[in-house]
Amino acid sequence: MDKGTRNRIQQAAQAARALLEREYAEQLEGVFDIRLDGTIAITPGEHLDAVQRVLQTKLVTAVEHQRASGLNKVDSVAAYLREAAFTTLNRFVALKMLEVRGLVQECISRGDQSAGFKEFTGLAPGLVQLPDHGYRIYIESLFDEIGREVRVLFDRRDPASLLWPRRQALLDLLSVLNDAELAAVWGEDETIGWVYQYFNSDADRQKARYDDEGRPKAPQNSYELAVRNQFFTPRYIVKFLTDNTLGRIWHEMRQGNTRIRGLEYLVRRPNEVFLAEGEEAPTGAEPGDKELLREELHQRPFYVSFRARKDPRDIHVLDPACGSGHFLLYAFDLLLTIYEEAWGDESSPVSEITDHTLHEDYPDLESLRSAAPGLILRYNLHGIDIDARCAQIAALALWMRAQRAYNKLGIARETRPPIQKTNIVVAEPMPGDLELRREFTATLDPKLARLVDRVFDRMELAGEAGSLLRIEDDIRNAVREVYGELGGLFQASDEERWHKAEQEMLAALRSYTEQAANGRAYQRRLFAEDAVRGIGFVDMCGLRCDVVLMNPPFGAFAEGVRAWASSAWPRTKNDIYAAFVERGIKLLHPRGRLGAITPRTGFFLSSFQKWREEILLKEASPTVVADLGYGVMDDAAVEAAAYCLEVPA
Repeated sequence: MDKGTRNRIQQAAQAARALLEREYAEQLEGVFDIRLDGTIAITPGEHLDAVQRVLQTKLVTAVEHQRASGLNKVDSVAAYLREAAFTTLNRFVALKMLEVRGLVQECISRGDQSAGFKEFTGLAPGLVQLPDHGYRIYIESLFDEIGREVRVLFDRRDPASLLWPRRQALLDLLSVLNDAELAAVWGEDETIGWVYQYFNSDADRQKARYDDEGRPKAPQNSYELAVRNQFFTPRYIVKFLTDNTLGRIWHEMRQGNTRIRGLEYLVRRPNEVFLAEGEEAPTGAEPGDKELLREELHQRPFYVSFRARKDPRDIHVLDPACGSGHFLLYAFDLLLTIYEEAWGDESSPVSEITDHTLHEDYPDLESLRSAAPGLILRYNLHGIDIDARCAQIAALALWMRAQRAYNKLGIARETRPPIQKTNIVVAEPMPGDLELRREFTATLDPKLARLVDRVFDRMELAGEAGSLLRIEDDIRNAVREVYGELGGLFQASDEERWHKAEQEMLAALRSYTEQAANGRAYQRRLFAEDAVRGIGFVDMCGLRCDVVLMNPPFGAFAEGVRAWASSAWPRTKNDIYAAFVERGIKLLHPRGRLGAITPRTGFFLSSFQKWREEILLKEASPTVVADLGYGVMDDAAVEAAAYCLEVPA
């Protein structure tokens, strides 16, 4: 996407954010007595009708929920305002993109004159009596329909859904999105990612990077850390890193007998010799003559160690700082090919999940193609980020990518299997309301209550540490603290004990939200939903992967985790990206591959010596490295490098 087009998206995103935040601020202050300075009316005003009174109570609870996470009263209102604005914008952008793809009828391109709305009102003519003729009901019905598969963005129970733009603000928003100069962007998959990046202004980024005197500063919290590290990963970098991790692994599993061998950026030698299981390269296979020309080296046999095949459903790809999901989207494309090749190969192994081969589970190619998009999202692709907008956008982008695959395969909309699961999670602390936490744990078995308390305490830094929080180790220690060390041959493992406790926690949370005592049902639901998301993050951190892909944040750790980072990541504490690489390596299976684009400083600065000597040269060796220089990551003033590493067997 060229710079001019990106500029138009930036202008539209900034204009939409400004009008939505202004509109919602006016509603909070002028209607619901929630001031931007954090002052909140103790009781709903007499000017509110019965519906507005219920809404005001929920809005106050949502703002207080933000405050329970550690924000002051001013920042808690600002955080809610920002969340409501970006959720509304993301939803309307999503509808524009779904219109172009034929996944919904025309619904916002001509506002209340859209074909879909006219059909809707034809089925319910009584709607014309409403002030907006039922347009909000129509749009929200679309949210509900799509939300069955993309709940993370379209769930109307989300507190960010409490506000709705009034008529003039809605017309202004539609005018921004329907501008003729933007018409071409809605068909591009990457548009939603640029909207995400440009939601924050240049002023936001400057404020996150510099203090009032203009001096560089460390990020003060998770929001500043996210804002200062929003850099779009160029498509060619995504392909280069994914081709030489996921693509290379499949190439070696298939010993070169694969369509993937023709990938644009896959690095392979012209004379590769794939070794059989147990076979070693001949003695003296490594060239020792330093005088040989590169062309002569390339003519020599290059021996590739044997790599056991896997059923595609057992291949896990993780982006631990996923942003809007660019790596995962391209990996999706490769996995479609991988599934078909595995299905067509009689020697493909059985899956650890079903104990059957793909061919046994899907007897014909049509049934496999119908299932593959859902299988890829359910089993293969995983993402973590500290920014809630990423979860919204990445989940939407993956769902749209699955729909595009169905379109290409000619599978009609009404016959497509529903997408049952996407694995995108937000790294955030467990809910911070101590009173609700004590109320919840009082309902639990004493041992489970102790475990819950320990998990909540250990998750405190998740918002700033993100994927770097080795919560899986903390969980293992907490399980042993509460239930004792493993002592017998027939006792459950720590992992099994945790999963049993986890299921009990989830059941208890469901029960807790159903008990609407003291008029606190909404507070309880927000508490429970935060806890469920936290459990999802814990599970993701326990995953072991074949591929880790990333464009991680770089620079200083957030202030709140600097002391923790020094002890948790002593070899890589000087820069977040170095710690992310170390963390990514630890998340890989033996012979797994990591692909990253980061600043190139780690390859030559003395402060990264331990990173080079103890991690790159011992724990995961470089397989390909591209020194890219300036100008790769949008406006980031850094020289970049893209590289792939492989963990030894």
